[in-house]
Amino acid sequence: MEDIIIIAVLVIIVGIAALYIYRAKKKGKKCIGCPDSGSCAYAKNGGCTCGCSDKTEE
Repeated sequence: MEDIIIIAVLVIIVGIAALYIYRAKKKGKKCIGCPDSGSCAYAKNGGCTCGCSDKTEE
């Protein structure tokens, strides 16, 4: 019984994380882990200090 509860909790945690990533990508965030990725004023000029805009597009 304890194993089922532990597995259920882990499935819920993974599901919540996947939903968070899905929603963040749908909103257009480039760097999900960075709190400034959606609101950095300098990201368009490549001057964002969070590093989200440092990736080159290939």
